[in-house]
Amino acid sequence: MIELLAPVGNMECLSAAINAGCDAVYLAGKSFGARSFAGNFSKEELEVAINTCHLYGVKVYITVNTIIYDVEVDRFMEYIDYIHKIGVDAVIMQDIGMIDLVRKIYPNLEIHASTQANIHNLEGVKLCEELGIKRVVLARETPIELVKEIKQKTNAEIEIFVHGALCMSYSGECLMSALIGNRSGNRGTCAQICRQPYSLEINGKVVSSNEYLLSTKDLNILDNIGELIECGVNSLKIEGRMKRPEYVYLVTSMYRKAIDNYVKYKETKITDTDMSDLKKLFNRYFTKGFLFNEHNDNFTNPFRPNHLGIEIGTVLGYEKGQVTIKLSDDLNINDGIRIIDNTDTGAIVTLIYKNRSRIIEAKKGDIISIPYKEKVEKGSIVLKTTDYNQIKEIEEKIKITKKIKISGKCILKEGKPIKLIVSDSKNVVEKHSEYIVESAKTMETTTDRIKEQLKKLGNTIYDFDNLEIEKDSNIFVPINALNELRREVINTLNKLRMYKTEYKKKNYYICVDNFKKENNKNILISTYEQYLNVKDKYDIIYVDNEYVFNRISDEKCVLKLPRINEHLKEYNQQLLVSDLGSIYKYKNVDTDFSFNVTNSYSVAFLHSLGVKKVTLSHELNYKQISNLINIYEAKFNKHPNVEVIIDANVEAMVCKYNLLNKYKVDEGYLIDRFNNKYKLKVKNNLMHIYDYKRTKLEENYFDIGVNNIRINL
Repeated sequence: MIELLAPVGNMECLSAAINAGCDAVYLAGKSFGARSFAGNFSKEELEVAINTCHLYGVKVYITVNTIIYDVEVDRFMEYIDYIHKIGVDAVIMQDIGMIDLVRKIYPNLEIHASTQANIHNLEGVKLCEELGIKRVVLARETPIELVKEIKQKTNAEIEIFVHGALCMSYSGECLMSALIGNRSGNRGTCAQICRQPYSLEINGKVVSSNEYLLSTKDLNILDNIGELIECGVNSLKIEGRMKRPEYVYLVTSMYRKAIDNYVKYKETKITDTDMSDLKKLFNRYFTKGFLFNEHNDNFTNPFRPNHLGIEIGTVLGYEKGQVTIKLSDDLNINDGIRIIDNTDTGAIVTLIYKNRSRIIEAKKGDIISIPYKEKVEKGSIVLKTTDYNQIKEIEEKIKITKKIKISGKCILKEGKPIKLIVSDSKNVVEKHSEYIVESAKTMETTTDRIKEQLKKLGNTIYDFDNLEIEKDSNIFVPINALNELRREVINTLNKLRMYKTEYKKKNYYICVDNFKKENNKNILISTYEQYLNVKDKYDIIYVDNEYVFNRISDEKCVLKLPRINEHLKEYNQQLLVSDLGSIYKYKNVDTDFSFNVTNSYSVAFLHSLGVKKVTLSHELNYKQISNLINIYEAKFNKHPNVEVIIDANVEAMVCKYNLLNKYKVDEGYLIDRFNNKYKLKVKNNLMHIYDYKRTKLEENYFDIGVNNIRINL
């Protein structure tokens, strides 16, 4: 059965997810999660959450999917040790060095490769398999045809995002927030730079002004659940750890309905009303994303970056603080609305007038007026962004405690202990009473009385679906004996359901080569003219253009492969690569900055896989790089071969969405509200966004043991 995986940002959302019917939840502690602005869980809350979920038969995955600095490693591993001991089902990770460290020290702890690891091809999944990673959360841009191929050719579990917010960039490949606002998306503090307004300049002319050009629509593939089930995907993941409990409940219950209906009837039976309910609660318009080959033009919403709700009417006029509206849908007191004209204003509806009389609810087709502080224009669109009745209804549903159905059999034979057998379909508990059944001296204990007493499950999570009583006639059983036996059985069942993976801890080991210290000056080029200008000045020349590379016959030249390669070509030469799949396929490789290497363990791990040279992340400063090299040498007694990019317009994003597509050009500029210009360049059908400023690092990196410095032209 396919797993439904729900997002949980706090204890209230946890209850909502369980009651809505999820099979598993993912959440984070107070550190190392990629959503640090969610409520998240204290250590004590994590233990409660895991025990609660396990009681309900729900698995718990904890996100530890940020990149880790060397100074954090000890604290990180203490945290991993703690969550392993309290029974987490799996950890979701991005940092390749920490993945290697955790799998070696805690062999029983299940690891899932985060979507932040940017695994987007068959070879990447195969490498994860070899490394002992149980599940891969594929990049959200991976097309369904490739998902099917991966499922056919690997044994790894595959997890797919099916609903919620999308990133403009491939996950784990965005440096925009870190470069502009010093808030790293790879460290859990993304400033959502892509939700800001931009203008687009092409050939010196502004063709789009002050729009939300990078703001994506929300993913929604309810209609395609059947295809994912049929191709063998293991888990369907809902985004939303920063969303409120009502959102978690409604979205989870909707996908539960779709999955169950498809399994039973081969159709999801999702209605227009269901879709409207989802839109009312939260949407930025919906898209099927690139998973189902959605057209490029249906991926973004330049109109507005936040919740759109549903359209419910049009402004007929505004006079003396009152707005008159012709309704195309219902409106009630306490609903939230927004009115969109040249401005974007909102209010909570506190009064509604129809034909000069106050009413508490208005219907589709009504002409009403409401007090409204901001003056709005005739013809403006009216959106309902909060449906008060919907929220109250969901709140009531969340309060209803979900019950686990159990079956039981109670055997009462004269002269023998009472036997009670209970099953939750997975666990079977059998207990015998200390009391020996006697014949009735005055009044017999009836079957109905025994059933009534055993069914008194009170505040437990259980409810008898079936309870069979097998008894001799004319026997007597004291009520307290039945109560005590029932409590014993339920307590034992609770313990069985609150399972824990066996905790095991081993020593870390790794085998790495010792590299000699060098002072190499390298450069990245993309044209033949650039090569002619630099060929005698640098030790290694990376060529970011295969056509240009093939024109050059120079041993110093190394071909740089694209950052995204859904299907890897055959090469038999040294390469500069950007993804895990390329390490699996090719033998003679250096790794580029996109591996987000920020600690000595990641350097060692890549070297152990045969990587000759490791380019460090742009997210490291001089002091951190020095610390990384010192720790590496002290820990492994070897010298690493690392590279630092010291002069570049940093590639801040790589996107499957192509903003330039409709203009049929390969270059342009994004202009932000501060008039900074970001170069756009289309390569290999992907849009690359470069930082507006050129980074130039002045420190002497050779002094701290860096073997290679690089300039990117």
